[in-house]
Amino acid sequence: MEITITEHYDEMSKVSARLIAQEIHRKHDIVLGLATGDTPVGTYQELVRIHKEEGLDFSKVKSFNLDEYLGLAPVHKNSYNYFMWENLFKHVNINPENVYIPQGNIKDPEQFCVWYEEQIKKAGGIDLQVLGIGRDGHIGFNEPGSSFASRTRVKALFKQTIEDNARFFDKEEDVPRFAITMGVGTIMEAKKILLIANGKNKADVCAQFIEGPVTSQITATSLQLHNYANVILDNEAASKLKRIEYYNWVRDNKHLVQKEVGR
Repeated sequence: MEITITEHYDEMSKVSARLIAQEIHRKHDIVLGLATGDTPVGTYQELVRIHKEEGLDFSKVKSFNLDEYLGLAPVHKNSYNYFMWENLFKHVNINPENVYIPQGNIKDPEQFCVWYEEQIKKAGGIDLQVLGIGRDGHIGFNEPGSSFASRTRVKALFKQTIEDNARFFDKEEDVPRFAITMGVGTIMEAKKILLIANGKNKADVCAQFIEGPVTSQITATSLQLHNYANVILDNEAASKLKRIEYYNWVRDNKHLVQKEVGR
């Protein structure tokens, strides 16, 4: 993993958005895997700015969202479909036919999960997967104990996840107990991965998944096994890391690699 530590949330959002924009410039028909939640809001806002002010073109981009609450209609204000359109899609020139988000109110969710996997494969796989991380170390809704080989499926949510997400609902009882989520195996097949995290409440889990042992009890540790995972944190989320000095040195001295190659 490559670890980038930024001063604050705004810088984290700008750095991550610029990385995504570079990938879109590199491959105009890129397939993006996208995440929801508080953390990527600033990243999406910055992507919207780059689109409007610098002409970043989303017309050929395809996107697959990580997850969706089971039982919520796409128009529900707390659905991830609603979140994505409000925070990104309706502000850029993406083709709605190229947007894939798990459907929470589908009659046969198990069959839908099979179909969703097929669509990802049909698109050629995900080029860049954007992730956040839960306080218990989950990516997507792959709660502790999820298999690293898991595919898109229905997953029961842990109590902590329900409590953490209750702030988005009128009351905790309104939070769905199940979700459709890409599996860890699905996520790990992405060619590149970008995980972003911010805030003191993510410091412990960021230290665990970056510097701790690989374990299915913290599904984000699977990223240690990926050949191209980029992690961007703000100072607060990085505050429990033991090797901060090393990560910062690598960040500030990337240019030396080219010098070594040119010798």
